[in-house]
Parts: sequence; structure tokens; C-alpha cells
Amino acid sequence: MDTKFSAHPKPSFTRLVSKHSGWLVLISILAALVLWEAVVRIERLPAFILPSPGQVAVRFWQALVDGSLLRHSATTLFEVLVGLLAGSLLATILGYLLAKSRLLERLAAPYLVASQAIPIVAVAPLLVIWFGPGLFSKVLICALIVFFPVLVNTVVGLRAVPENLNDLMHSLHASRAQMLRYLEVPAALPVFLGGLRIGATLSVIGAVVGEFVGSDRGLGFLINVGRGQYDTALVFAAIIALIAMALALYGVVVLFETRLLSWQRNPEKL
Repeated sequence: MDTKFSAHPKPSFTRLVSKHSGWLVLISILAALVLWEAVVRIERLPAFILPSPGQVAVRFWQALVDGSLLRHSATTLFEVLVGLLAGSLLATILGYLLAKSRLLERLAAPYLVASQAIPIVAVAPLLVIWFGPGLFSKVLICALIVFFPVLVNTVVGLRAVPENLNDLMHSLHASRAQMLRYLEVPAALPVFLGGLRIGATLSVIGAVVGEFVGSDRGLGFLINVGRGQYDTALVFAAIIALIAMALALYGVVVLFETRLLSWQRNPEKL
């Protein structure tokens, strides 16, 4: 009995999902909106409890037109960017030192773990009291929430450098700067950028937490205003702006990752 094999095998389920992922995301969002609208209509919920998607869209447009949404979004974005930069820079420097010194790691580990055991919402009021309700306290909260994931990934990435490559660089009498540039940074970069992805999204949370505690501007302040006035549609509008901000920051990090790690996909270009 002859067995014939097709020259064009059927695409796998994984390939089909990957090929049509954009459409699947769009369909899932539309399905969620339809379900949301159905719940509001069936339960006949008042707008101050759960507004419909249409009411949220109208309120979002109103806040966009009057400039309040853009003004508060700009404040939050500035806090996020400065906090992300400061937290990532400090975490990278300290992570390099910890990766190179086991003694320093043992000394700092209890404090680093303890800092993560305390929720940021518990620390934020103290920081606002100590440093005031201005910009510095919000940036500091962002930096603190970004610090740990970037630090851990920096240490893990540097510790993952193959020992044989270290020996090779030493045999070539490479200087510390050459070791850092040609070996340690390229080897640790994928893991570091993974931590930066997490930090980019967490930084938005840090800014909002700081604005919740004490602020007269920002998307966190706008959420507090909407909550106090039972304007739930405004709360949803601010949340949508926060989601868009987090997705944009995540996308920027992914773009950097694609550009900086192109050598992994095309090693012949090295």
C-alpha cells in the first residue's frame, strides 16, 4: 500500500494563531466590550456604578477636548520617565557591583529583600510626608518600584556570562572596560531588557500610587476626582490612559530590544 505525503503540509495551530494574532486581539477586545454592554443593560446598572462603554467613550472624549486628560497624562508620564530612568540607572550600577562581589551581595541582600517585603502603598505616605507632595516624591516612588526587578535581572544576566568566555578574555589580556563592552554587556543585555520590560510597566503603578497619596495633578489625581464626584466614567477614562501609557512604554522597550539584539537573530552580521 502506497503512502503519499503532501508537499505542502497544513499549517500548525500555533502558526495560525501567530499569523492572525492581531485579529484575535481585536476580536477579544470587541467581545469584552459587547459583554460589558450586555451586563450594564441586563442588570440596569446606574452610571456611577458601572457606565457603559459608550458613556466611557463620551467622557474620554470630553476630557480629551477640554485638555484635562492630556494635562494630567503629561504630568504622570514625566514622573514615570524620570523615575524609570533614575531607578534603572541606580539598579544597573548596584547590580554590576553585586554581581562582581559576593561579599557585597551578602551584606545588601537582607535590605533588598526587606525593601520588597513592604508594599509600596505603605511606604508612599511616608515618602510624601518626608519629601512633600511635589514631583520628587512621585519620582522616588517610581524609582523604588522599578529598582528591584531591574537590579535582579542585571545580576542574573552578568552572572550568566559563560566562564570559558571570561577565561578567553583574560587570556587575551582584555582590560576591565573591554570585558564590560565586548562580553558582559552583550551577554547580560537580553536578561536586563527583560527586567526593564517589567520596570516600564511597574513605573506607571508607582506614579499613580504617589498621586493617590498626595497630589494636585496627574492621572492618579484625576481618578481621585472622578471617584469623589461619583464620575465613574472619568475614572475609566483615566484608567484607559494609564493602560495606553504602560503599553507604549512596554512597546518602546520591546523596540529597543529588537534593535539591540538583532545580532542574535543575524549572527553573520557581526
